[in-house]
Amino acid sequence: MKPSNFDYCRPDSVDEALSLLSEYGDDARIIAGGQSLMAMLNLRLAAADVLIDIGRLQELSECRQVGGYLEVGAAVTQAKLLNYPGLAEIQPLLAKALPNVGHFQTRNRGTVCGSIAHADPSSEIPLCLAALEGEVVLRSASGTRTLSAADFQTGMLATAIAPGEMITAARFPVAEQGAGYAFAEVARRRGDFAIVGLAAIARNGTLRLGAGGVAGKPAILEWQIEAGQLDDALNGFAWEMEGEDDIHATAKYRRQIVRQLGRKVLEEAKSCSS
Repeated sequence: MKPSNFDYCRPDSVDEALSLLSEYGDDARIIAGGQSLMAMLNLRLAAADVLIDIGRLQELSECRQVGGYLEVGAAVTQAKLLNYPGLAEIQPLLAKALPNVGHFQTRNRGTVCGSIAHADPSSEIPLCLAALEGEVVLRSASGTRTLSAADFQTGMLATAIAPGEMITAARFPVAEQGAGYAFAEVARRRGDFAIVGLAAIARNGTLRLGAGGVAGKPAILEWQIEAGQLDDALNGFAWEMEGEDDIHATAKYRRQIVRQLGRKVLEEAKSCSS
C-alpha cells in the first residue's frame, strides 16, 4: 500500500519546525529517519496531512556529554550513536544493545529518538532508556520540558508527547563507576524486533532488570537480593508482566525467556561490576 497524500516541509531550524507544528497541530507529524513512521503511513496505520522533516537539522544532529548524561539529538542516527567515540566506556548498555537494532542499512537512517517516539514495546532503545532511568527532552512553541523515561512511554506505541511538541533529545546516564551492564534478546531473526529483550545493571549490591516485548512498555524491576533468591524474583517478575499470546510467541514462552535469559544477563552484569 501507499500513504494518503500529504504535504512535506523541511524547516531550516528547530524554531521553524516548532512554528509549523503549532500551525498544523494534530495534522502534522515529525519525521527524521522515517524507518518507523513511513511503514505505518504506507500501511495506513497512521496518517498525516503534513510531514515536518527534521532529519537534516544540524542543531539536532550531535551527541554530547552534559551533566552526567550522554545527550543524543533528535536527528542522530542509530549508526552514529553506535560509532560514537568511547561509547562502550561512556554507556556500555547502549554499546551492547545497538547492534541488535534492525540492520546496518536501517541503522544508517533510523534515529535514536525516532525509536523512542515510536515506543514499540519490543524496541531495544526505549528499553535501554527505561533501564538506565534516562530522560526525554520535549519542546514546543511555548517552552521546554523534560520527562523521565517512566513518565514518557505510557503504553504500547503511546507516549506523553503533547500536541505541538517534538522530541529534541534523549538523555542516557553515563556509566557509573564499578557498575556492570549486560544486554541480550531473543528474536526470530537477527535484526527483527525482539520477542523478549533484557537489559541488566548491577551496581552497589543492587540488581536492576529491564524487560521489553512482554508488557505494553518496558518493565523494570530493581532489588537487592541474597544468593538463592534470584529464581524466585525472576519468576515473580515474569508473572507480574502478564503478557499475551501473539503470532510471534506465547505469553508462556516469553515468561520462560525472562526466567532463563534474565538470569544470564544479571549474572553477566554482576561479573562486570566491581
